[in-house]
Amino acid sequence: MLDKKIEEAINGQINAEIYSSYLYYSMSAYFDSISLSGFAHWMRAQALEEMTHAHKFFAYINNRGGRVVLSAIESPQLEWDSPTAVAEHVYKHEVLVSGLINKLMDLALSLSDHATVNFLQWFVAEQVEEEASADEVVQKLKLVDKKEGGLFMLDQEMGKRALTLPPELTGGA
Repeated sequence: MLDKKIEEAINGQINAEIYSSYLYYSMSAYFDSISLSGFAHWMRAQALEEMTHAHKFFAYINNRGGRVVLSAIESPQLEWDSPTAVAEHVYKHEVLVSGLINKLMDLALSLSDHATVNFLQWFVAEQVEEEASADEVVQKLKLVDKKEGGLFMLDQEMGKRALTLPPELTGGA
């Protein structure tokens, strides 16, 4: 059985993950609006990945006998000053999400909830990857800043990102 404190906190994390997806879809729309389809593709893949995170938390609550409670999702930002500003926003947002995961871990540890600690380990590792990936995009954008053709080439690279959804989200096992 899931402790009510951890259940409430994980429900909050589901909301945060869905908001992340919503934010990244908004960023994708921004990139589409300035004809950077590769960046738009990368952000859509990121948005879908965030929904897989929400699904993992959703399933965990249900598997532990808890109750998922969804709440309203805040409207995301719609405009940015530049592609670099978007990438910096993604990085800052991932740092924020890492902090939320760390708070969940702290709560699980304080409750001696070893099952939740074990479950959260995946998210701790995932956030290290998320921050590194976002920072890499920021650094690449800074490298190509004001270099003719650089943004075009980086847009082509961003468009190659592949995302494999877990079977439970594609109707498989």
